[in-house]
Amino acid sequence: MQLKGVHKMLYVGVDAHKATSQIAVMEQDGRVIRRRRVCSRRADVHEALGRYRRPMKVVLEAGYNWGPMYDWLGEIADDVVLAHPAKVRAIADARIKTDAIDSETLAHLLRADLIPEAYAPSKDVRAIKRVLRQRMFFVRVRAMLRNRVHALLAQHSVEQPKVSDIFGNGGLRWLRGLRLPDPDGAVLQEDVGLFEVLTERIGATEELIKELSAGDEAVDYLKSLPGIGEFLSVLIRYEVDDIKRFREPKKFAAYTGLVPSTYASGNRMVHGRLTKRGNKWLRWAFVEAVWPAVRKSPWLRGYYERIKKRRGVKDAKVATARKLAELAHTVWTQRRYYEER
Repeated sequence: MQLKGVHKMLYVGVDAHKATSQIAVMEQDGRVIRRRRVCSRRADVHEALGRYRRPMKVVLEAGYNWGPMYDWLGEIADDVVLAHPAKVRAIADARIKTDAIDSETLAHLLRADLIPEAYAPSKDVRAIKRVLRQRMFFVRVRAMLRNRVHALLAQHSVEQPKVSDIFGNGGLRWLRGLRLPDPDGAVLQEDVGLFEVLTERIGATEELIKELSAGDEAVDYLKSLPGIGEFLSVLIRYEVDDIKRFREPKKFAAYTGLVPSTYASGNRMVHGRLTKRGNKWLRWAFVEAVWPAVRKSPWLRGYYERIKKRRGVKDAKVATARKLAELAHTVWTQRRYYEER
């Protein structure tokens, strides 16, 4: 018997897209009391759901543009759940698939407490991650430009200056003054010009990196790891946000995608390529840290060399990146600095 003045919970499924979104509002008994397509704008979402003066729980999938919708829903709902798309599809796969069916399916799963949740960082953390990812993108493109310039120079018999790095100040002056036959000469100057622009943009984020790392214990613990400098420690810290959601190092390594896919049938188990699922930015960070880590840490160098002898360079690099991920979880959760074995 429902007590007077006590309102039952409403369950809302939202199938969100860039232009429009489908909303299904459901009672506790599973009856859909409203189906509506709205423009994916704050005012339209508030108009569609703000009229209900009852407790409301809402779910939406973690698509590429989930952030704004999640924030708008959080302004009017009592609870907003972010659903893991792949796991939702595994639970409730349908032959007939429309936005209306998807929104109702989400509402039903929410009502039954069967939503596989994805982690939802705060709006501020998401904004910081976008800046860090932009810097990482610039770093990766700049590395590609280095390789392009080296490949271009290899096509011409030119004597290079005696500098430690042709992309340092002296080397760049030489590259700017170098005249190769066209069209290679024009290509070289375009690549050098773009390299300098990217270097300037990467440098512009240095103050933010220092600001984010100052006084952050997690960054300090991560920075103590071999190969994990200031930028990578800040990147890992904000990509993870809450390390407590990973119970053990292997779970965290799996989240980075640095684990092999596994096929099991009967008594036979086969390990294949990397799963490539999980956070690609973390995967890049730990792989990027391998070479400086191997140079700095005798223990990690020995670990890398042992695997290299058995399975080759590529597998050794991936295994070392995975080991770094596991070490990152350990130092962060145990709140201690890395010490060489």
